[in-house]
Amino acid sequence: MSEQALALPDKQPTLRLMPMPADVNHAGDIFGGYIMANVDLAGGIAAIRRARGRVATIAVNEFLFKQPVSVGDVLSFYTEIIRVGRTSMTINVEVYAERHPPDPRVVKVTEAQLTYVAVDESGSKREVPAAAC
Repeated sequence: MSEQALALPDKQPTLRLMPMPADVNHAGDIFGGYIMANVDLAGGIAAIRRARGRVATIAVNEFLFKQPVSVGDVLSFYTEIIRVGRTSMTINVEVYAERHPPDPRVVKVTEAQLTYVAVDESGSKREVPAAAC
């Protein structure tokens, strides 16, 4: 996989973090499950904001690892709501890594699309409120 330098998107990330040595797999890269869990967390934050309340992940529609992630990379998770239905919404999540502090470089490491459903206190589906103006 070639590493093409990019710029971070011109918007605020939904989540930003730095993986640590405890997050490394047997090959020395950050464990894919760590990335997946945090993609779900970032998507969930966007879904909770849009649903104005509790949501549950109901599908991982697409997940693509584009580049390995290393200890010390600063990961930025950007979210975009791409579809809102009556009770569910689909969120696109893009993850960028800022690496090599002496010679900074930004690369897209992951793209994913997840679907969340709005739920009430008992866990039953509820309608997603109309978008705020």
